[in-house]
Amino acid sequence: MDPTLWTIRASLLFYFLGLRSRLAWTAGCLLYLAHAGAAFHFHHAWSHAAAYSATARQTAQTFGVDWGGGLWFNYAFTAAWCADALWWWIAPASRVRRPRWLAAAVHTFLAFMWLNGAVVFASGFVRWLAIAGALVIAAAYLRRTGRAG
Repeated sequence: MDPTLWTIRASLLFYFLGLRSRLAWTAGCLLYLAHAGAAFHFHHAWSHAAAYSATARQTAQTFGVDWGGGLWFNYAFTAAWCADALWWWIAPASRVRRPRWLAAAVHTFLAFMWLNGAVVFASGFVRWLAIAGALVIAAAYLRRTGRAG
């Protein structure tokens, strides 16, 4: 059993659960960090160059473009989620009062990255679960904002 796959799957589950729960949000973030560590340990021998090369290969297979720059987006994703989880623990009242545009930017970026990882670059049941989860979140958002028909 590849810990890289199972840590990211569990992280995705906690991401969805964590949209309302600080503990689940933090657990998802920690599981994501375990995933990133497992990927670097088991697949890239702790080499940025190897990870960049693997990202370029996957991007070429999916889009026909040999570019590994998506790895930098993964680093930004890591920083954004960790910063948000820490903010929730260190200054929860401040996080709740943050500007709507900032909350929207954080969640849009994180969701974009999740969709890429769990839908665009994935296959099988994980892809379908991720699509279902995204639809549930979109429906809940639309219902909450009054935009649902």
